[in-house]
Amino acid sequence: MAQIKRIGFGQVEPNHLSAQKTGQIYAQLPAASVSDGKLVAIAQLEQGQFLKYNYADGFAGLTGDGEWCLVYCEEKLYDPRKQMHRDFVLRATDFSDGFIYPRLFKTNIGDIYTTNTFGANTSDSAEVAGLTLSVKDYLEVDATTGYLKKAASLANASVPCFQVVKEYTMPDGQPGVKIQRVK
Repeated sequence: MAQIKRIGFGQVEPNHLSAQKTGQIYAQLPAASVSDGKLVAIAQLEQGQFLKYNYADGFAGLTGDGEWCLVYCEEKLYDPRKQMHRDFVLRATDFSDGFIYPRLFKTNIGDIYTTNTFGANTSDSAEVAGLTLSVKDYLEVDATTGYLKKAASLANASVPCFQVVKEYTMPDGQPGVKIQRVK
């Protein structure tokens, strides 16, 4: 069993993501929700979160009819001597129009990636407790946050569903897990 806790923001290591070959990468919609009929920007996104690509309503968010897609953006680290993957986060306040336009990867059955993104972080140095995971545990998207959470079973899990296939280490030495989409 691995206790997945981390310092900094979520990381993704794309071991085998088919979207890189199929072109199922979407990046044209703002990360938002609707409140009183208006788009409201999502304040922060981490690598490894999930959003629905809700093209009909014109935004990527936690609601709508779109499919859950993995947030995996090009990292902008301006000083590699002082910054690591865990330092990268997208904040709406960093964008000129106040909206994040994330790059979203469609995941397909069989896709494999390594991550430690299991809960929100608010600062570069805060520690996130995360989850205790074992090989063969199932994970599904928490529709209220976009983060992965444990699923009771494959049969009862929502789509997409992932299985932990290996306890692993992220590039910066923090604990992580390699997961595969199974449903």
